[in-house]
Amino acid sequence: MTPTPTKSLANSDTASPAPSSRSSVETADAPTSSVPTAYVSDKADDSSKLRTFLSILRKFIGVADIASVRFSLPAQLLEPIPNLEYWNYLDRPETFISIGDSDDALGRMLAVLRFWFTKDLKYVKGKPCKPYNSALGEFFRCNWEVEDSLPSIVGDGPKVSATGEVSTEHRTVRVSYITEQTSHHPPVSAFWVDCPVKGISAYGFDQLSAKFTGTSVRVIPGAHNLGIFINLQHRDNEEYRLTHPAAYLAGMLRGSLSITVADTCYVTCPKSRIKVILQYLEEGWLGKTQNRVLGVVFHYDPENDNKSKIKEVPEKDVLARIEGCWQDKIHYTLKEAKDPQLLVDLNPLWPIPKVIPPENQQLSNESRRFWRGVTEAILNKQYGQATKLKQELEERQREKATARKDEGSDWKPRFFTEALRPNGKPNLSEDGRRALKGLQEGDYHLEECALMPA
Repeated sequence: MTPTPTKSLANSDTASPAPSSRSSVETADAPTSSVPTAYVSDKADDSSKLRTFLSILRKFIGVADIASVRFSLPAQLLEPIPNLEYWNYLDRPETFISIGDSDDALGRMLAVLRFWFTKDLKYVKGKPCKPYNSALGEFFRCNWEVEDSLPSIVGDGPKVSATGEVSTEHRTVRVSYITEQTSHHPPVSAFWVDCPVKGISAYGFDQLSAKFTGTSVRVIPGAHNLGIFINLQHRDNEEYRLTHPAAYLAGMLRGSLSITVADTCYVTCPKSRIKVILQYLEEGWLGKTQNRVLGVVFHYDPENDNKSKIKEVPEKDVLARIEGCWQDKIHYTLKEAKDPQLLVDLNPLWPIPKVIPPENQQLSNESRRFWRGVTEAILNKQYGQATKLKQELEERQREKATARKDEGSDWKPRFFTEALRPNGKPNLSEDGRRALKGLQEGDYHLEECALMPA
């Protein structure tokens, strides 16, 4: 197999300029196009806020999982954005919709990696931040509108709809997203991404576990977070599983937060029998951050998946090798090829704006509307008022939880069939399917649900 001569993602027409920090114009009856300010931070020094944050975190030294404690921070330490809006993997949706384009299985796996390295641009381009904690039953939905213009990486493949009847090349494609907080103890949300015209979807549960070491916070996937699952309908329902590595939030003592990754993660596709091992390297000599990643793409046996380190992979099974800086450029080298090829250049890329339902069509427990008062107060620097409103919302949630306990009633999510599932894959409910269909059609109407706790 040889790589198809292509331009890189960075040089394609989809590379975007840096958005301004005031990139959201919201009206009551029109969809909002928004890039949160947290995404476009200039990473300026914020040492006073960090000192306050550090003094709070020191109370949790030795606590096994501070994420499960759900402690309440004063409003001035929060970024004015709901967690469900902030936490998603579609910073560059055009990489997602192109995953199934190649007729070659290796090409599709490399496209998954292109998506993988662009999904968290918010951390590369902006500052780490603390959004609002999600309330049980809170939900967020949006669309992305992107041009289907990325080339296949290895192998040919026409850019067509899932039915193969309509060309999507250089046409605008809509990607829809819905996520709901399905559990409060432990805090877990379910999500679903759908692009019917391309026959691709992604789903999973998000949950973090965090521990404060005294100088940094170590963040790992929680027990219910088994990764991102991607399904390619028109590729005989190929399913990919992408697991998350551990990350470290450091820089608190010097007043400048940064994220480092030092762990191993995996991408597997049992149907194509191809697996990827990615190793994120630790800091270099004298503590200089490398942000480097090495990887190997290889044939594996799904029934005997016993390779967990790069060095364990026999050379005869290797299909390609990965190397680069996850905040800069990533290259791949095919087996027996001499020269590496550019997989993705992150430097000119910025998160793509979301298209969010108009305010007058958002439900009371929809993230933007639910936290609207707190957000407005923070943006106006009325931190006392913001903290007061935030505490009122949190107290209301506690009262409703107590009432459900007294009544012996169990809460159930609206858009997903179950709060948690042992295989890490949520199922959409009828309301969930209807909500995604509405997003695809630009119909944002949903009925308020009396059973919703928010």
